[in-house]
Amino acid sequence: MKWPRLLLPVVVVAILAWTWVVMHPSPENLIRKKLDGVARAASFGANQGALAKLAGAESLEDFFSTNVEIKIDVPGHQEHRLMGRSEIPQVAMGVRSSVRSLSVTFPDVTVVVQADQESAIADATLQVKIGGESDMIVQEVKVTLRKTNGQWLIVKVETVRTLQ
Repeated sequence: MKWPRLLLPVVVVAILAWTWVVMHPSPENLIRKKLDGVARAASFGANQGALAKLAGAESLEDFFSTNVEIKIDVPGHQEHRLMGRSEIPQVAMGVRSSVRSLSVTFPDVTVVVQADQESAIADATLQVKIGGESDMIVQEVKVTLRKTNGQWLIVKVETVRTLQ
């Protein structure tokens, strides 16, 4: 007879704990979701229409701060530098018009939130698969984020030089 009386409080506490975790995710989880969102917005399929490509390119801008600095230097490819969020949709549309499809993922992300809980650094592996090409581009990147108006925004992206 004791089990039914003990089981109800345990179930209630478990539900409350789960609700708390879902309603208040950690900064690390929010940042991982942010990077997943960037990957989804940057990716597109070969059968995607022009309007969908434009919408995807425009949505990329929302993940970055207004004064973002991006420096991507992939060996064997041209170095790309962007200063400011307004350049992102233009570059994204240029990429979308020059390749058939693009798949972007961040399969390995390590997040370190600074003591002030307002900035963070994410070390990630960037994987890019361009439709029609057999090789995948794999590059380590360092992403700096800052919490602005309760939202994590990317303020800097740079490639990490690895030993070759």
